Amino acid sequence: MVFSNEKSEFYNDLTKRIRRHIVKMTNHAGSGHPGGSLSATELMSVLFFEHMNVDPNNPDWQDRDCFFLSKGHCTPVFYSVLAEKGFFPIEELMTFRDVDGRLHGHPCGEHIPGVDVSSGSLGQGLSVANGVGLIAKLDGSNRRSYCMIGDGELQEGQIWEAAMTTAHYNLDNVCAIIDWNKIQLDDFVENVKGVKNLGDKFRAFGWHVVEIDGHDINAVNDAFKEAKRTKGKPTAILAHTVKGKGVSFMEDTHEWHGMAPNDEQLEIALKELV
Repeated sequence: MVFSNEKSEFYNDLTKRIRRHIVKMTNHAGSGHPGGSLSATELMSVLFFEHMNVDPNNPDWQDRDCFFLSKGHCTPVFYSVLAEKGFFPIEELMTFRDVDGRLHGHPCGEHIPGVDVSSGSLGQGLSVANGVGLIAKLDGSNRRSYCMIGDGELQEGQIWEAAMTTAHYNLDNVCAIIDWNKIQLDDFVENVKGVKNLGDKFRAFGWHVVEIDGHDINAVNDAFKEAKRTKGKPTAILAHTVKGKGVSFMEDTHEWHGMAPNDEQLEIALKELV
């Protein structure tokens, strides 16, 4: 289903704001992970503003949907989406990584509303998502569990152990979102340890698979809808994305995985994100 012109304009404006937040936050901190945050912007925006059943005024609501950022270093996009959604003031984004602040480099579930679990050690998010999915089934709750995983993170064995568990228990309330930007810390994923044929791999593990352009808001929206409609098995959304999307000199390179823009680079990035 294609978004209306009004809704398309909303997401065009929202994703540009979020990308501006990302480059400004990392510039302010002098550190952080802009590349993988920029690649996940459309995925996170459509998920939280169209599909997540959450209440910023009651972030601990028992029957809320849960989101787990398994690639926990990409907090700039996570915090930006939470702030835009109303979980905390947008102005607080500029305290990112401040010693006295709560917006740490990795999300802390104890201090930040909207963060359901602390994360950062790669490979663990899907296991946590499974736990919430199992509890929801036992409780007869309609809550859903979403987990964003980096493609380099798929090199972790725990992900595949968890994937077996999700399918074994028919957790159709669990949705894995793969930010497939093809680049990890210091090189292209295929040069480090290839994760070819991802769709076939997830299907072999008993998952329903949806493969999309992760920057197409209509495709992203349809994928989340399909995940909700799919019964009896979990859904993996394989989202083809571009590392550093939206900032020309950050796109499709590992150099901006964990490096912050300086003031001159920030000025260039912000001009491109108008």
